[in-house]
Amino acid sequence: MTKPELCDRPATELRQEILAGHLSARELLTAHIERIARCNPQVNALVTLDLDAAMEQACRADDMQARGEPLGLLHGLPIVHKDCFLTRGMRTTQGSPLYRNHVPTVSSLLVQREQAAGAITLGKSNIPEFCAGSHTVNTLFGATRNPYDLTRSAGGSSGGAAAALACGMSALADGSDMGGSLRNPASFCNVVGLRPSPGRVPQWPTANPFNTLTVVGPMGRTVGDVALLLAAMAGPDARDPLSIDQDPARFLGSLERHVAGSRVAFAPTWGGLPIDPAVLQAMEAQLNVLDGLGAQVTAICPDFSQADEAFQTLRGVAFELAYGELATRHPEAFKSSIHWNIRVGRGASGNAVAMADKARAALFQQMHDFMQSYDFLVGPVSQVPPFPIEWDYVQRIAGTPMAHYIDWMRSGYYLSVTGHPAISVPCGFTEDGLPIGLQIVGRYREERALLEFAHAFEQTVPYHRRRPALLAGH
Repeated sequence: MTKPELCDRPATELRQEILAGHLSARELLTAHIERIARCNPQVNALVTLDLDAAMEQACRADDMQARGEPLGLLHGLPIVHKDCFLTRGMRTTQGSPLYRNHVPTVSSLLVQREQAAGAITLGKSNIPEFCAGSHTVNTLFGATRNPYDLTRSAGGSSGGAAAALACGMSALADGSDMGGSLRNPASFCNVVGLRPSPGRVPQWPTANPFNTLTVVGPMGRTVGDVALLLAAMAGPDARDPLSIDQDPARFLGSLERHVAGSRVAFAPTWGGLPIDPAVLQAMEAQLNVLDGLGAQVTAICPDFSQADEAFQTLRGVAFELAYGELATRHPEAFKSSIHWNIRVGRGASGNAVAMADKARAALFQQMHDFMQSYDFLVGPVSQVPPFPIEWDYVQRIAGTPMAHYIDWMRSGYYLSVTGHPAISVPCGFTEDGLPIGLQIVGRYREERALLEFAHAFEQTVPYHRRRPALLAGH
């Protein structure tokens, strides 16, 4: 394989090449360093890099392998960490001027596990300020551009991670998701992002360990890559009271599965949301794909009518808890949308919070009951294709105005409220060449079955192999 080809191969294939002795960690890292030099100035996906330290890690990885030492799941694979995750000795800015020069003395558990599994840290991926919003832009580093059209958004809040993967600047990436932040940028950038069930990947340190709206999870160019990274991320930790006590090895091994007969609920508008016509067209095209897989498809959607109020209230409470005091001390350092979220949380009465929790409980039970009749629920990840990079957010969809900066991501946060695992898989392109992702939702805590079905879908519709135009002629 030539160096450029290496950067476009699935992480699972690269891992096999390394383990077989056909490829060294140093060779793989060198290829990625060259790709970063070529692509990052165009897309602005990676905001902090320490490539000298990465090369030292790669050298140690090769020496370990030469000595015959046990090798981790991610041995020698380059990875980037979302800039909201702490990285010991490496700048972590949260996308905010308040943390411009913040260098943590401890790494987030997620980062610790990835590095312990042998991943090579390249640096940090760009995010919107404090991960607020599904458009990756901040006053520190500017906007991350979509690799498939540099005039468009890469989505968010894990937009830097998704763009880096699409460009082949990293083999793997991590992300977080409250209202769609793993799924939306994956859809916008033609990669794969999994929102796991709460507790599947433990979180530490965190100011809100009982927050089940926000989860952390894996991103990759293929479903197999995501499964591999999830196996390294998952597993119990006593510091996270929600962590799931199951062996993460359940996500290893072949994802091949006979999916014919799977019962699939098809919800192209998520129960009546405004959807861009190009997205609807892409959704309708998936019916033939699902039919080809032998799925039993029914056009039906759960009742999400209680989701909006529950999500907005609980999101506001989470923002008040995480950033309320800081925003009071430094109001000038926070964008207006975050101040709005904080006001929602700060102004929520005990009754409002109780009603939000009550609504969420009802939504979970309704979704649980619904999923006893269906194996999977599918629909669009995002209600629109990638939008112009100059926009702060989508203000109108199919003639319907959006009330606030997160309103256009209801197709994402509806599922966040239920807690069910959801994955974004590439499913097509608009006539203008913009990526669109299919959101596949599985049963609660059944990520393995979800990954298997998503893999089967991916093999039938391999749009993930379509590379961005900026890589033409590499």
